Amino acid sequence: MDDPMIVTPRVAIPLAEIELRASRSSGPGGQHANVTASRVEATFDVAGSRALSEADKRRVMSRVGPRLTAGAQDTRSQARNRELALARLRSRLAAALTVRRARKPTRPSRAARERRLESKRRASTIKRGRRPRRSTTDPRPGTAICPPVC
Repeated sequence: MDDPMIVTPRVAIPLAEIELRASRSSGPGGQHANVTASRVEATFDVAGSRALSEADKRRVMSRVGPRLTAGAQDTRSQARNRELALARLRSRLAAALTVRRARKPTRPSRAARERRLESKRRASTIKRGRRPRRSTTDPRPGTAICPPVC
């Protein structure tokens, strides 16, 4: 367990900075599961880490907070659950460390605006065709009565 956990090509976390706790797994499993501590929870203190730079700490803490936790209770083996918890912790930390590209505001092109307006015209025509036809003797006020030549 002395090997560091490689998160990204430039970031490696010593396993001494990761706290591993074992507890009883929840759910069914019979007599064996009731006495075996096979669930593993891995916790990494981002704020107190010496492996991360200050910029990395700020980035991670702004996204996930001062402590990063991952748990696993998928298998009956504590060793396998430890591997799974560390892998989940690594992936969450790697996702929090990624530098997001700045969004460049764009405008729709002229052709895109024309396509949008054309599709709106088509939808309008289809909906207009669904309306019931009005008779020429419609007694409702405010309706235009069309002469028989319409």
